[in-house]
Amino acid sequence: MPVMFEARNVTKVYDMGAVQVHALRGVSFTIEQGEMVAIMGPSGSGKSTLMQLMGCLDRPTSGTIVLDGEDVTQVRDDRLAEIRNKKIGFVFQQFNLLPRLSAVENVELPLVYAGVGRRERRRRALELLEAVGLGERVHHRPNELSGGQKQRVAIARALANEPAVILADEPTGALDTRTGAEIMQLLARLNEQGHTVVIVTHDPEVASRTRRVIHIRDGLISKDERLDGSGGLAAAAAPGAPGTGGPVQGVAQA
Repeated sequence: MPVMFEARNVTKVYDMGAVQVHALRGVSFTIEQGEMVAIMGPSGSGKSTLMQLMGCLDRPTSGTIVLDGEDVTQVRDDRLAEIRNKKIGFVFQQFNLLPRLSAVENVELPLVYAGVGRRERRRRALELLEAVGLGERVHHRPNELSGGQKQRVAIARALANEPAVILADEPTGALDTRTGAEIMQLLARLNEQGHTVVIVTHDPEVASRTRRVIHIRDGLISKDERLDGSGGLAAAAAPGAPGTGGPVQGVAQA
């Protein structure tokens, strides 16, 4: 299976004046195309820093990060912005929707930045909102949507440019337990359709819904384990692979 992410001895040091904070201390791992992986650790472990680097939002102090075959530590800032827009779909804990825009207009934003024409981006945005179960909420603004519906809009937006990977930062952190489970079901369905999904979380319940958990503590990987999909260990399990699931439908609206 092709490698989607590769980190090679990645470090990140923040200069806080008289003090240097070593957020990452030499992290190495690979994530294959089609995997669904959780990066898990407590507050201060380095997982948020790692997410920033994987999302091309920051650069490592040393080491190499390769995304979909390209060394993203060596590219210019304008190319890095292009990679973020075209190859990575972001899903955030607080949704990050623009409050004055409707659901469909929020989903269209990445397509606007990519230069897609008005008619095509509207068609694509409506299609994605229908796929995540929000076909009847396309003209609602964020303040007219529940937390789960907002996260579905955010997931549709993340898919707008058909990214190579979905990178979700605590995607259930602002949701109740039932709604969070539905969002995880939606992400799992996307993974079955072939999307590479990486979830950064501190929640063991969220991590247990993936097929692999990379544990990080004190800026180092402490454990890398594979699961059987129900939270149990499956050391010999193969990485998640693209599936043959149908369109993203049938997930109850939150």
